[in-house]
Amino acid sequence: MNQSLITKTPLYIAEEAAKTIMKAYTPKELPPAGRWHYHQGVFLCGLIRLWEETGKKAYFNYVKEYANELIDGCGNFYFRRDELDAIQAGLILYPLYDETGDERYRKAAKKLKGLFDTLNQTEEGGFWHKDKYPYQMWLDGLYMGGPFALKYARAFSEPEMYDVVILEEKLMRKHTKDCRTGLYYHAWDEKREMPWADPVSGCSPEFWGRSIGWYALALSDMIELLPQGHDTRQEWTRVLQEMVKSIANFQDERTGLWHQVVDKGGLPDNWLESSCSCLYMYAMTKGARMGYIDSSYIDRAAKAFKGLVEEKIELSAKEGLLLKDICVGTSAGTYDYYVGREKSTNDLHGVGALIMALVELEKTGRFSREAVK
Repeated sequence: MNQSLITKTPLYIAEEAAKTIMKAYTPKELPPAGRWHYHQGVFLCGLIRLWEETGKKAYFNYVKEYANELIDGCGNFYFRRDELDAIQAGLILYPLYDETGDERYRKAAKKLKGLFDTLNQTEEGGFWHKDKYPYQMWLDGLYMGGPFALKYARAFSEPEMYDVVILEEKLMRKHTKDCRTGLYYHAWDEKREMPWADPVSGCSPEFWGRSIGWYALALSDMIELLPQGHDTRQEWTRVLQEMVKSIANFQDERTGLWHQVVDKGGLPDNWLESSCSCLYMYAMTKGARMGYIDSSYIDRAAKAFKGLVEEKIELSAKEGLLLKDICVGTSAGTYDYYVGREKSTNDLHGVGALIMALVELEKTGRFSREAVK
């Protein structure tokens, strides 16, 4: 048990995680250094949540410095133009623009929005995840592009973007949801040509934890981004309710965490993975706080929080806060591929998800020191 953290609040732990990364890297050095990339974007979105919750400008200024290192005064910057992943970091552009009024951020957002017009698509209009993965839709893609597009629709009065995201979610759900478990397969291949693709469904064979987590995070954020009274708000609320119910069925009884391959926790080589556990915590807490799902899911999030503190987090005077057992970036594959993936410490996939989840936990007002005893 991590005695130095067991009595701390979620916000305290979130700030320690943020300060550890900020001390280790300048904004330009965030790995992969010097790139516009979702890897940094997830962490920077966590810093924006901390700034909003605490009012501490150091978090906002770190995000602004990252953007200003890469975006010139005319709004030009280098990003990959053949993948949904390039869009996610654009989420930081909205608070930067709102706070500063600097036109470079609006122009940069417009450039990223243009990807929705040029990315390759399936026959039904679903976006390929990347050009190097032709005819494939991945669960990850809903978070990589969905919240950005909905925020763009609201910020710049382009309501057609609502329909783009609604179709993307509908197609992902249509092709990847498993009726038996309620979980979603990581990827779908329209052509059924990948070695992992089921010849009938086109799905990859496993339920990978973080991919489902991206989807759950996206849903829990996207509902409120639709216009008031929009019919899809009710549909997405129902989808989120079903998703968290399915995820809850596979929560580890001892630790409250979730496994790398979600439904196969009983296999000896499967392992409890930190980033998906953080993403599920986020979706359950945000969903319950917003009234989309039952308030009892906060209790499940509390159990996961306790499990993370006891099993996956360390705090030292020299190194700061360390979040262990984060799966590195991962393609679609078989069971052996997923469980054999490298485990990283303080990978930004996990630290960003941790910060966002802990800020949500703090917002509930239910996570005093007693919550983690």
